Amino acid sequence: MKVILLAIVTGFIVGFIFALLKLPIPAPPALAGVMGIVGVYLGFKAYEYVQTLLS
Repeated sequence: MKVILLAIVTGFIVGFIFALLKLPIPAPPALAGVMGIVGVYLGFKAYEYVQTLLS
């Protein structure tokens, strides 16, 4: 859980700095884009889980 909180805080700080410097956001600018990344991650984890079941 500590790693997740550190990742969120780091991402927040990076996003804030990018906005402060008026740079484009280094992530998808819409919730749909973020959910796409989450979907890719979940698909990867599902594949790993299926592989462990079949091994």
